[in-house]
Amino acid sequence: MMMHHVCIQTNRYGESLDFYTRVLGFSLTKETPGFHERAYNTWLEMNGFFIELQTGKGEAPLAPYEKNREGIVHLCFYVEDIRWTYEQIRELGYDDFKLKNGKAIYRVEDGFLFKVKAPEGTEIEFRDQMI
Repeated sequence: MMMHHVCIQTNRYGESLDFYTRVLGFSLTKETPGFHERAYNTWLEMNGFFIELQTGKGEAPLAPYEKNREGIVHLCFYVEDIRWTYEQIRELGYDDFKLKNGKAIYRVEDGFLFKVKAPEGTEIEFRDQMI
């Protein structure tokens, strides 16, 4: 068994699509407008991992992201150079970083990490240690 994809719903489709493609570097694999009552259902890919990015069904807006809930709380990506990755995201004009004790990059166990908040609210973590 292997992980195939995670599905992310958004009220801010254009901003989320830009974030995952331009800022994080995912490739747009397939964009389907008008998919089962959704304005869009889109597949993004990076290194064999997919994000299914979709709008909500119908006209009603989706409820905002809430960290204190059951289920997936964040996505995490391994990177070799945490500071370079952080600076690349900043240089691309994205600056919604989660701070801990006033710092964006901080030590956890044997490595460093930082987190950004995607336009739809998903918390994205970057680590420089596999475990």
